[in-house]
Amino acid sequence: MSKEKTKILCVCMGNICRSPTAEGLLKYQVKKRGVEDLFEIDSAGTHAYHTGEPPDSRAQIAAKKQGIDLSQQRARQVDEADFYHFDFILAMDSSNLADLHEICPKNMQHKLSLILDNVPNNIANNQGQSVPDPYFNGGFDNIVDIVNNAVKHFLRDKI
Repeated sequence: MSKEKTKILCVCMGNICRSPTAEGLLKYQVKKRGVEDLFEIDSAGTHAYHTGEPPDSRAQIAAKKQGIDLSQQRARQVDEADFYHFDFILAMDSSNLADLHEICPKNMQHKLSLILDNVPNNIANNQGQSVPDPYFNGGFDNIVDIVNNAVKHFLRDKI
């Protein structure tokens, strides 16, 4: 009897910076632990600004420094089926979490959370905090570090 996969969706606004980085880091961490067959991981945006585009080149460069290739990913927008399909929907910031709450069916709201809420308060006071958007201000390497820390804590009780 095979275990059903844990399905995780990472979400930011355009799906070209933070959420594809989170997707890549999650896939890297589960592969590193040899449990990639137990997970389905994807990313999407709350808006369709960049549908079909690869992740921002700056996000790709920052991820590549950690050995993570984002080049095959393509941006897409969250759709209603995602709320039923995925077990966990991890928003990168409070604005996108609010957008998700607006479009998410009421009986699926329990699946929504901020990715940084997975980092225990005794390590960092991240509860309710957002992953900074590097699109206009840079800091892509910092985003990789922040999200990687959150991903490791998220996976801790899932593996």
